[in-house]
Amino acid sequence: PLQLLIIMIIEMVLVTLNEEIGAVELNAVDMGGSMFVHTFGAYFGLGVSYALTRPAKDESVKRKNGATNNSDTFAMIGTLFLWMFWPSFNGALAGPTQQHRVVINTVLALTASCSTAYYVDAVARGKKFKFNMVSVQNATLAGGVAVGSSSDLVIQPWGAIVCGIVAGAVSVIGYTHIQPYLQRKIGLDDTCGVHNLHGMPGVIGAIGGIISAARASDIEYGENIGTVFPARSPDAQGWSAAEQANHQLYALLVTLGISIVGGLLTGFFVKQIGHLDESVWYDDAHFWDQEEEEEEHMLLPTDSPQNPTQ
Repeated sequence: PLQLLIIMIIEMVLVTLNEEIGAVELNAVDMGGSMFVHTFGAYFGLGVSYALTRPAKDESVKRKNGATNNSDTFAMIGTLFLWMFWPSFNGALAGPTQQHRVVINTVLALTASCSTAYYVDAVARGKKFKFNMVSVQNATLAGGVAVGSSSDLVIQPWGAIVCGIVAGAVSVIGYTHIQPYLQRKIGLDDTCGVHNLHGMPGVIGAIGGIISAARASDIEYGENIGTVFPARSPDAQGWSAAEQANHQLYALLVTLGISIVGGLLTGFFVKQIGHLDESVWYDDAHFWDQEEEEEEHMLLPTDSPQNPTQ
């Protein structure tokens, strides 16, 4: 917990610095946070994980790194709420003229990623063509992450759907192939699969934002072009579409640089503070009261069927 507290404080400073550079200095547009929220958070966390730990060597410990039926059920409830409210997340900062585009683009991208996740998951996991709860819980949301940067832009329905299809497919492939490969080759321990739901879809969203910015014309936005891209307003810098796209790219590169380097340095720093034996890495009981423990505490020595004190 002490390590997590320090990680949180450092990350808050770095994410604020990154957004100051990207949104203020570079005038990059990222309505749904594909770059400044998802990409930064994912690669900062992966950098911390890489510097802090290596995969456990004990097979019995590795088997603890997974879910149970109960946790899967509760996680699915959370997934449903996330799916429903993701348009609100993407459009929280949108103006009145942008909100309808955010909602439509996000719903279309989520629907596409959800459908694609089921299809790709059944194909990618072998000949049995069965679904896996990890992909259902996570990859179905990848479209909402990937459409974030361009959610308030005029990308047309087909653009939002393509964004969702690509994100859903990449996310599932990440869980089935990329994550195990990175764990074997470089020892990257990604317990919650943030690279697959937030990292890669976030980069996809940033690339979508670059393409959308390069294609944005005054014909599509009219006098509102300055409300969507402030730097393109004649009263501001008066950038062209190409200049805006270039600055979107610079913001993505800065985000990746600060998050990865910052995460690695943070991980190396907190590693000096404390160390947990790998036998308790995935054991919740080390820091949390468990249900069976709580039941034991509730039973008093004087309790009996004739003297029910509970």
